[in-house]
Amino acid sequence: MVEPKFKNFILLIAVVIVANILVWSRGFLGVSFSSESPLVVAFGAAFLAGSFIALIYGSYTYLFKPKPVVKTKKEVVTHEDYVDAMKSYGSIQVLRNDVDLALNQLERMKNRKMKLLEVLEQRFDASELSYKKFYSVVHAVEDLFYKNIKSILNKLGVFSVSDFAAIADLKKNKKLSAKIIEEKMQVYNEYLQFVNDSLNTNEEILLKLDKLLLEIARLGSLDLESIENMSCMKEIDALIKQTKLYKD
Repeated sequence: MVEPKFKNFILLIAVVIVANILVWSRGFLGVSFSSESPLVVAFGAAFLAGSFIALIYGSYTYLFKPKPVVKTKKEVVTHEDYVDAMKSYGSIQVLRNDVDLALNQLERMKNRKMKLLEVLEQRFDASELSYKKFYSVVHAVEDLFYKNIKSILNKLGVFSVSDFAAIADLKKNKKLSAKIIEEKMQVYNEYLQFVNDSLNTNEEILLKLDKLLLEIARLGSLDLESIENMSCMKEIDALIKQTKLYKD
């Protein structure tokens, strides 16, 4: 089977040949370089040059020009990437409250991390084991938080805007059986429930960071054993271990 690029090139050659036959044939336009009219000679020269250029450009375009790189969906990496990706679902009515909450959580996570690191730098030296212990926990919790946001985006990415609109009007569709509608709604609700569960987990994460910030601020000197025995540290450790049991 001939590839499309060769088909296009062959078609170009055919068009150029037919056009030249029409221009140079005596039965049609009858253009000739021996014509007494300078205008006819100039037209013939220009047409011949145009035909040559068309063949050269066509050869490059259809046979040698590299194919454009298909851009993949932008990878979500930075905090701003997560915010932009989540905002893209803000126009969907059924998701509006969830999107607003997710954006609010993203802003709070950013602020909590900054405040925690600020307090740690005030209380400890960066070389101390206590600082490193707290820092590693904050980093692990932040990583868990963003993994939940990414999971939400992955689940929402299954649907398009038109899909959400169609599902919202599903019960009005009289062409589908009640069983099909029920099963579709069940799958749809499972996706929405996953979004809700992930948002609740992130809310729990933010609450535990608040507790951690409070305990660090009000306690005196801390050694590693005291840090590990802090109630909020134990809660955070349990939350991290629990969520590792689940996959996106």
